[in-house]
Amino acid sequence: MALAKYIPDDLDRRIIAHLRADGRASLSKLSDALGVARGTVQNRLDRLIDTGTLLGFTVRVREDYEEQTVHAVMMIEVVGKSTTQVIRRLRGLPEIYSLHTTNGNWDLVANIRAASLSDFDRVLREVRMIDGVANSETSLLLSSL
Repeated sequence: MALAKYIPDDLDRRIIAHLRADGRASLSKLSDALGVARGTVQNRLDRLIDTGTLLGFTVRVREDYEEQTVHAVMMIEVVGKSTTQVIRRLRGLPEIYSLHTTNGNWDLVANIRAASLSDFDRVLREVRMIDGVANSETSLLLSSL
């Protein structure tokens, strides 16, 4: 029997918004900010995690902290029905920061973050060697505005 997908309500969305701004916020801080009991926040967080709505918590760093990091966007064309296999392989590359399906001429969009140009070059070669990748086009992101 398949379970219905959990749909977050307004309070859940407000909790998520606060956690996006401060992923280390305590239950007390969240309950004060949202005007609800600490137990309510705990129960909601437990449900968001249990249902897979919240996948985890992460660290955000200042833009200038990653000043030397090479950022790029790669558009990827996949051959035939190999998309699932290609996605699995791409997710195995730690430099692939995020991965998205898209429409149009390209099938996937990968956001790449590499420590150096030589690491970036290696990632490009690794992606192009994946069975099922027919073509790719990559653009370096030069400045954030």
